[in-house]
Amino acid sequence: MPRIDPLELEEPGDRELARVFIAATMVEAKQAEAVLTAHEVRYAVVAEPIGRTLFGSARNAAVFYVAATDADACTSVLVNNGLEFGIVKE
Repeated sequence: MPRIDPLELEEPGDRELARVFIAATMVEAKQAEAVLTAHEVRYAVVAEPIGRTLFGSARNAAVFYVAATDADACTSVLVNNGLEFGIVKE
């Protein structure tokens, strides 16, 4: 399933979104996208600031969101595919 807009994950009834993965590099982001797509997960990706570089410019990460009810299953899928480093533990 392709990546979707974060607003599309929200459905009537105040369905909450949960952060499941933060990809600090493009390689990690592409791996996470491939895994979630292969498992037909509805997910959204948002670029969010994670700090600054040595020279002071902003550094962004790709943050993956899923419906809160799917968060545990998505976390397991990502960990089972070697992406445990970027898992969000909330």
